[in-house]
Amino acid sequence: MNIFSIFTLLGGLAFFIYGMNQMSHSLEIIAGERMEAIINKLTSNRFLGLLLGCVITIAIQSSSAVTVMLVGLVNSGLMDLSNTVGVIMGSNIGTTVTAWIMSLIGISSENIFVRMLKPESFAPLFAFIGIAMIMLARHPKRKEIGNAFVGFAVLMFGMMLMSSSVAPLADSPAFTKLLTAFKNPLLGVLAGLIVTAIIQSSAASIGMLQALSMTGGITFGIAIPIIMGQNIGTCATALLSSIGVNRNAKRVAAIHLSFNLIGTVVFMIIYSALHSFLDDAFLNLRVTPVEIAMCHSIFNISTTILLLPFSKMLVRIAEGVIKEDVVPQIAFLDERLFHTPSIAVGKCDAFANEMAESVQFAVHLAIENYFDYEENNGRAVSELESRIDTYEDRLGTYLIKLSGSNNTQRDKRRIAKMLHSIGDWERISDYARDLTKSSMEIKEKKLEISEQAKEELKTLSKAVEEIVSITTDAFAHSDVELATRVEPLEQVIDLLVGKCRENHIHRLQDGECTLQRGFVLADTLNSYERISDHCSNIAIAILEEGKEKFSPHEYMQQVKSGDDPGFQKLFQEYQACYLSSV
Repeated sequence: MNIFSIFTLLGGLAFFIYGMNQMSHSLEIIAGERMEAIINKLTSNRFLGLLLGCVITIAIQSSSAVTVMLVGLVNSGLMDLSNTVGVIMGSNIGTTVTAWIMSLIGISSENIFVRMLKPESFAPLFAFIGIAMIMLARHPKRKEIGNAFVGFAVLMFGMMLMSSSVAPLADSPAFTKLLTAFKNPLLGVLAGLIVTAIIQSSAASIGMLQALSMTGGITFGIAIPIIMGQNIGTCATALLSSIGVNRNAKRVAAIHLSFNLIGTVVFMIIYSALHSFLDDAFLNLRVTPVEIAMCHSIFNISTTILLLPFSKMLVRIAEGVIKEDVVPQIAFLDERLFHTPSIAVGKCDAFANEMAESVQFAVHLAIENYFDYEENNGRAVSELESRIDTYEDRLGTYLIKLSGSNNTQRDKRRIAKMLHSIGDWERISDYARDLTKSSMEIKEKKLEISEQAKEELKTLSKAVEEIVSITTDAFAHSDVELATRVEPLEQVIDLLVGKCRENHIHRLQDGECTLQRGFVLADTLNSYERISDHCSNIAIAILEEGKEKFSPHEYMQQVKSGDDPGFQKLFQEYQACYLSSV
């Protein structure tokens, strides 16, 4: 084996890993929108979790990606630790499918149907179909299917390069001598562990082993311990992803490691015991790529059958190894979810909805507190406002980073809606705090508000509470029809505010109100008006998400010109409800 063969081997490995990552990433995007719904339906049933882990891993062709995703989900509070055990076990079974696909490289026959199963026959076809889909397809999802096809073709090309580069080793005495050392099972486990941990892909290390088996120098006695080591080495990705997360998320990686470690220890004991009874002739048999895939499957399926009844024990081991924090950490948004953008967007949606509900509650408390100020309620509004500031900072930063991921068109619109809205929600909470300050000033300075002014403010308060409630519901459910009710009510609130100001000026002129009370009332009216304005901005963001080719400018022009009969009907409805009493 010369220097050029080494270059070919490294190049083949690079093509293999790149193709695997490309295919896995594209399949994640294709399955992403469904994946969120599936995971949200996951129960504590370990058999359902096992099936789910197996299906998702087969779908996205990466057990490491599934485990990293689980770390992110647990860290963000989307999934309980106990629910991850079955998924991890299923993921270990699902990843064996990749080895079976790669074993096709070892097929040899002149039969046309068998030849079509060989990578050198179908890989070019996959590459051509993939490139054609990327260039000609208009729908983003079809382009991703094309990317997955190309990724698969590159993966198989890398596998063929690795096989051709190691072919000369069949006649190399040095290679034969090296393989003799791996007949020691512990060295075999260690070799599989180190190589897999370095390249962070059990599929790639299995592929390398299958390529080496084509030389005829790999026996069952060498392959079995290496496969065991590879299953431990694949935990490296999850362990690295658990750096900087909360305790429960670290335990996901610990469960993954303990599952594979216990399985390896048990099978090493069985292997050593059988080694004493088995004829050396079996262990010295040359192994094929298909038999490597078979050994890989037997190990993972048997380990799952063995440890599935002890799922709770694995959780307890993880909890014992990683103790509870003295001060509990608060789960928030986790960047590890960027591997599955649709799930990350779903988590952002949940936090944005929590933010909106907190704002609605802050406005309700502030209005309730306005006419009968209580210090506890005032403090609660201030705390909510501070919490909402945190939501805006963290959610805004996370969404900007997430927008750089490979998102679907639907997810891009969801991200845009949230980015356009969170600033408005934060400003509404600021005005709720300003209302509380106004009510505190009224109490501290013992300012008396006339009964007529009180009635006007109560009507206005009712309208403001309604517009915030409608906006919150429309935002939470992306309800376009409900969002169209916001702008008519916002314009009625503007008229209400104008009417209240006009009535206040008349009372000032008649000596029924003082200038000092007037300043407080002016601040209150400004807060109400600005709250409704920000609700209008949020409603437009909802309409932009729900309607393709929606133009806010054209919408507002149509509203102002009176050309929208639906708007006019709602406007008259709200006008009759609120303006008639002021």
